[in-house]
Amino acid sequence: MATKTGDLLAAAAPRAVAVVRGVSDDQLDLPTPCSDYAVRDLLNHLYDVVVNFQALAGRGQPEWAEKPDHLAEGWRDRFEAETAKLVEAWSDPAALEGVSPGMGLPQETVGTMVLLDLTVHAWDLAVATGQPFRPAPEALPPLYALTEQMGPMARKQGVFGEPVGTSSSDVPEIDRLLALTGRDPGWSAGA
Repeated sequence: MATKTGDLLAAAAPRAVAVVRGVSDDQLDLPTPCSDYAVRDLLNHLYDVVVNFQALAGRGQPEWAEKPDHLAEGWRDRFEAETAKLVEAWSDPAALEGVSPGMGLPQETVGTMVLLDLTVHAWDLAVATGQPFRPAPEALPPLYALTEQMGPMARKQGVFGEPVGTSSSDVPEIDRLLALTGRDPGWSAGA
């Protein structure tokens, strides 16, 4: 039996995997919208997120302190396999029950947090490497709600930057989401 979180991750995962597969080895040192991360760093971070949130789905303890380099031979295939495990982990209804011992937040919120990372970091990697990216449309409303709810705490912890203003009320939902996380939806490596 699937869960709404599992379904949303199942819709978002192939889009993120496609972007990761599209990163060429000669692009690993390019800058990203995350000013502290080059493409290589962001790929390693996203891999850590995918693996650690599998543990969180099962109420395990994530290994945030370890920072291995995941970009050894076959890393694209391994990322896809780990992302499939992430979707499977959050598709179990038990994954959404109660409060996360590792995060101190409702499990359902934790599941939406990994959906946010998968979506926003896929966008980061896509724009950094010149790839197209279209997020799963059904994921955007819950991500926007989560980002509005968690924004003040996330900014205080340095996870999000200050919101970026948008000049039009008809801005695409992904751009509004990016702006709430402190990203400039018009970011480019040359800007």
